[in-house]
Amino acid sequence: MRTRTSTHERLVASAFGVGGQFATVAEFQDWLASAAGRTRMETSRVPLVGLTGWRADERTGDLRHHSGRFFRVHGLDVHLPQRAVPRWSQPIIDQPEIGVLGVLVKEIGGTLHCLMQAKREPGNHNGVQLSPTVQATRSNYTRVHQGRAVPYLEHFRDAGGPGVIADIRQSEQGAWFYRKRNRNMVVEAADDVEAAEGFCWLTLGQVHRLIAVPDLVNMDARTVLACLPLAGPGLARSAPTGGFVDTLARSYDPAAGSHHSTDEILGWITEMRTSTELRTWPRPLAGLRGWRHADGAIVHDSGRFFGVIGVSVRAEGREVAAWDQPMIEPVGTGVIAFLVRRIDGVLHVLMHARAEAGYADVIELAPTVQCAPGNYDVLPEAARPPFLDLVLGARPPDVRYDTILSEEGGRFHRARNRYLVVETTEDLSHPEYRWVAQHQIAELLRHSFYVNVQARSLYVCLTSLVTAPRARP
Repeated sequence: MRTRTSTHERLVASAFGVGGQFATVAEFQDWLASAAGRTRMETSRVPLVGLTGWRADERTGDLRHHSGRFFRVHGLDVHLPQRAVPRWSQPIIDQPEIGVLGVLVKEIGGTLHCLMQAKREPGNHNGVQLSPTVQATRSNYTRVHQGRAVPYLEHFRDAGGPGVIADIRQSEQGAWFYRKRNRNMVVEAADDVEAAEGFCWLTLGQVHRLIAVPDLVNMDARTVLACLPLAGPGLARSAPTGGFVDTLARSYDPAAGSHHSTDEILGWITEMRTSTELRTWPRPLAGLRGWRHADGAIVHDSGRFFGVIGVSVRAEGREVAAWDQPMIEPVGTGVIAFLVRRIDGVLHVLMHARAEAGYADVIELAPTVQCAPGNYDVLPEAARPPFLDLVLGARPPDVRYDTILSEEGGRFHRARNRYLVVETTEDLSHPEYRWVAQHQIAELLRHSFYVNVQARSLYVCLTSLVTAPRARP
């Protein structure tokens, strides 16, 4: 049985590793183009009232699948006192099933490789994206849709024993999902496993390098990779010495210390969860205050925030060849940003204790900034995030990471955010924020519902700054 330390060392070796199927970036790009060419997906907008297999409840207007499975869309009233916007109503996706997001790994030439999938989703901005080995809701993998079985699912069903590297329930977007969670898993194959058509083996470092490519590595892959036990001395030993990357690499080592102890961070989170009065009530989607039906969709009266649209999908290379569904469509591109600062030679992230209507436990740690800037045209000035202007006005040398990444394409239509890491020397202070080292974020990621999905994505982006310069697929 492998120890946690040996697993850490093997993951670090993979994070700096090359090899597998592709010797160069060009070879991977050729494979991805070929995989994309063997699949097809056409997504067209249709009125919500015309969705095949879905119906609006006669009494409430809530959208439900005829099977009673998958998910539904209903209204929600939210009360969050002592905030700039203390009350609002909104549509929200209610998907109580726990899905599986899983990455299968195995050693190739002595180095761990991840089995990744080139997958199309109806909401993807650019068609094919790099996805986990398995990405399936319970309704999907129990084949409610009467489609084909999910490949490789057997490695994640009833998994246990030394092959399980990570197995954690994590939340998803609390602004659009009501208490949604998925099982994030990384499992090492016990036997030899071949890559089926549309799947490929990549080292962890190769995946890290590809995260910098806009809209390539999808949200589900990013959240699973964030759960890997990379915290420890290995990254610091392997990273280049000196400069920003060296300071960042030390932040993964618990022995390097931190500005606040982990017990202090946990106590602060508990206090924020206890003192934040967040109340929600389900409401009928029909007649929801502040929302209206327009052009076959549900939109906000202001034209901002997001809408609920209907899509019809025709696909090749999927478990099901055709289906209709509602989707959330955001208005504008969001900004997701970490402000980072060197404290006693260790890089710290300014994390936000953020309340969202759909969280299971009121508060989760979020990026320093997480918003759609255009929404503040119709909101009170006091609602503007405290550090948004500092992020947007950063000098180019202080921007350590900057790329556009897509969010979950199965429920959200072309949802994209600009992911940023900005270094500051300012000793910023706010009661809803704390400076947290990377090893502390990693420790919290071993448990459910502490670090939100946007912060998990940025955590992986930060990690890629250590590994990607030396990982060339």
